[in-house]
Amino acid sequence: MSKHRLLSRLGSAAALGAFLFAAPLVTSHLTGSARAETAIAVNENLRVRYKTVKIDGLEVFYREAGPKDAPALLLLHGFPSSSHMFRDLIPLLADKYRVVAPDYPGFGSTTQPPREQYKYTFENLYKTTDGFIKAVGLTKFAIYVQDYGGPVGFRIASRQPEKVTAIIVQNSNAYDVGLAPIWDPIRAYWAEDTKERRDALREFLKERTTVFQYSEGVADKTLINPDAWKHDQAILDRAGNDEIQLDLFGDYRTNLALYPEFQKYFRE
Repeated sequence: MSKHRLLSRLGSAAALGAFLFAAPLVTSHLTGSARAETAIAVNENLRVRYKTVKIDGLEVFYREAGPKDAPALLLLHGFPSSSHMFRDLIPLLADKYRVVAPDYPGFGSTTQPPREQYKYTFENLYKTTDGFIKAVGLTKFAIYVQDYGGPVGFRIASRQPEKVTAIIVQNSNAYDVGLAPIWDPIRAYWAEDTKERRDALREFLKERTTVFQYSEGVADKTLINPDAWKHDQAILDRAGNDEIQLDLFGDYRTNLALYPEFQKYFRE
């Protein structure tokens, strides 16, 4: 399937949803067991399964739905979320695609190893995700990257281009100009790694900041399900998770050094 066709299909999630609601009408001419079997087959593809797989001693959690032999789509989440952010999207796509969404170490329901055992860098998030891809048998796939999913997914695509059929980007960056003023405190930490500057970044881990990420720019805030940001905040509030996130803030600068590599991949 061509990239343009895949992107077109992914951009038609609403149409897929309409199809799903219309499924009973499509099968209405069937009777008895034939109709029941058709409904079960459709619903089975849409059922999300919650699994774990061991990667280098880590229990990596992931969500999966869709036919095993369908075109594959890998969903890579951002900060401060997890595969939970894709919970509503996955069923909309699972009728046509094999959809797989892992949690990174220290995020969601994947193991949170101590910092002494697992160095929290974007290179290591990539390596763990690459091991996950191999473990679940993804050989050709499109990638949907959101936020932190960009540095992870762009590494995959630029280093293993033969595997990646398309990239869908949401709020991920591969250009210096994309680092808005909100990054200034993080840039200051990159320039001078002091306790004071590291502690200043804890504001990004507070509940009010998590709520801001969900609510800023939303005209009708009654549409925001508080379960979503509360889920993210609960992960951030786990013992030791704050230091993990601060390590990743500090390491994010290593992604900037790879921007030329990512941009070369985009051009070619």
